[in-house]
Amino acid sequence: RQGSNAIDPHIHYSTPDRSNRIYSPSHTVCFQRTQTYKSQLSMAMAPSSKPAKTTPHILLLPYPAQGHVNPFLRLAKALHARGLHVTFVHTEHNHGRLLRSRGLGAVTGAADGFRFETIPDGLPRSDHDATQDIWALCEATRRACPGHLRELVERLGRTEGVPPVTCVVTDGAMGFAVHAAKEMGLPAYLFFTPSACGFLCYLNFDQLVKRGYVPFKGNKLC
Repeated sequence: RQGSNAIDPHIHYSTPDRSNRIYSPSHTVCFQRTQTYKSQLSMAMAPSSKPAKTTPHILLLPYPAQGHVNPFLRLAKALHARGLHVTFVHTEHNHGRLLRSRGLGAVTGAADGFRFETIPDGLPRSDHDATQDIWALCEATRRACPGHLRELVERLGRTEGVPPVTCVVTDGAMGFAVHAAKEMGLPAYLFFTPSACGFLCYLNFDQLVKRGYVPFKGNKLC
């Protein structure tokens, strides 16, 4: 599910018969269109005197739990491998856990164009090396993180050598970031880390309410 319109439209070009044999006017038109496309592609790849466009900069914000962070890291690496600038945002609590377990090199040795940043999660500071209380964490991030996210995007935009953030990809459990991104005029996308089956369950939670199955009545659980 995406929070706004796609960043870059995907265009699919049809190709003609590889033998280039022309049997009818329709084949001729197809061949001519292909030749035109090849010409346009050559022009696009030719050196240009125009200044290069700014590298797209994707900011990724996972929910601060291991089962969410790991898939986001894979996505971040895939985007970076395709030439995009990537900022991976940890909460300060999770960042501290990462430093204690992996050392400073885990965040300072990142490749060019790949950086780690942190924002507060809104909960009292703790050195407890475990995932925080889920309910409290959800409530705290919803209240505290939007402002910190806006401040981070603005700071990155002022940082020398770093292209401005052009897109936000946030966890499906961190939907507040979509609204914050829209306020800044940035496209935003939700990335759901559970399995397809789990995602389908999330999409149908409202049906449990509409059909009266939840909230549970008394001690009856079924």
